[in-house]
Amino acid sequence: MADVAMPRLSDSMEEGTILKWLKSDGDEVTRGEELVEIETDKANMTYEADSDGTLTIVAKEGDTLPVGETIARLGDGSEGGGADEGGEEEPQAEEDSGEDEAAQEEQEEPKAEDEEPEEDTSGNGKREEAPEPAPAQAEAPSGNGGGDRIKASPVAKRMAREMGVELGQLKGSGPGGRIVKADVEAAAKGGAATAEAEAPPKEEQKPAEEAPAAEEKEEAPKQDVPAPVVSGDKQTGRGEATQHDLTRLQQTVARRMAESKATAPDFVLTVEVDMEDAVALRKQLKGAAGDQPAPSFNDFVIKASALALRDFPRANGAYRDGKFELYSRVNVGVAVAGQDALVVPTVFDADTKSLGHIARESRALAERVRAGAITPPELSSGTFTVSNLGMYGIKRFVAVINPPQAAILAVGALEPRPVVRDRKVEVRSMMELTISCDHRILYGADAAEFLAKIREYLENPLRLAL
Repeated sequence: MADVAMPRLSDSMEEGTILKWLKSDGDEVTRGEELVEIETDKANMTYEADSDGTLTIVAKEGDTLPVGETIARLGDGSEGGGADEGGEEEPQAEEDSGEDEAAQEEQEEPKAEDEEPEEDTSGNGKREEAPEPAPAQAEAPSGNGGGDRIKASPVAKRMAREMGVELGQLKGSGPGGRIVKADVEAAAKGGAATAEAEAPPKEEQKPAEEAPAAEEKEEAPKQDVPAPVVSGDKQTGRGEATQHDLTRLQQTVARRMAESKATAPDFVLTVEVDMEDAVALRKQLKGAAGDQPAPSFNDFVIKASALALRDFPRANGAYRDGKFELYSRVNVGVAVAGQDALVVPTVFDADTKSLGHIARESRALAERVRAGAITPPELSSGTFTVSNLGMYGIKRFVAVINPPQAAILAVGALEPRPVVRDRKVEVRSMMELTISCDHRILYGADAAEFLAKIREYLENPLRLAL
């Protein structure tokens, strides 16, 4: 029986969360068939089976496991699911798989009880003491039928709290009776008879909405989850405050930005760029493009940055463990506002691609980001980043370096401004560029020359088309 390990779906991935099994326990699967949907630090990905066999699910929906950890097994169907583990609980679960769900849950609960004290007692004596913890749980205060042992995915728990659904009254449809998102949604729509049965006691306790709030506070410790409880801040007058769990992508962005500010000794340089000739060239390209998208000014900046990176290799590198890493490929990341967080897809080998190619590729990447269809490979291996807030009317801003890259370029609004040329005041199309640099690899003079090179390419835009 072959192990299916948590795959590394991106270069920065350290762990993944099982979002949804696309096959059920015991299903026959073939090589290349979609097996499971996994949430990574960058995107949600579907993982395909790399061999044929009978599926034995090990990791449940909602579980977060490190890369390389076993999430399932593929065998020929004749092997016992736990035989390879040397444990005895897995075979018993498989023997009972033909029974109804209620009997299955009764058998699983004692196993969950047995596993807790296993570290303090030797293994063989464990089985004989297995029935004893069950009465102890029965004595625990229960408003939800043993809520402290509820098996539910993190998404289902969060939705239940937000919708006011009692998890203890639901019967899960997931693997092993686990409560999943669909169960909570069905209960919230009135599909769960038990939730309706509890409605009268809740109404009796009203004073308005105080009773549900009290119930939520009582249930949080039972579920052993840091519950995002709705609470009113009466002392400061801020009203009710709701806490929201970060998605894995948001957690990654928060961690990497904090890491950047804490570890990179950064400095900032700003220049003004005369974009008058670039504006004229774009008009010509737009007229010649026909049905194809004409390059945007951001595409001009991507191309100019890529060419300048080729001229200044240190800007196309990283500082790692006391050494410089200089990359042979020029891969420019383009910051895009996604649904919940900032996402940076990569235009690979941007220095070798035409303006038209960059325009088509950058638009396609942005559309996939906003549709939630971007893949981890498209978010990996960037060597430099361009972030543009000019479309929001922002004249100038300082971007946070995307570690471990050496620098990030912030692009401001392109707008007509009065400037002095040949001792005369003229109105020209101007734009500001601000570069944030990691001083450990890119020093002040190098960064100034690099930024001046980008300006030179943009002020002579025909060179971008060569």
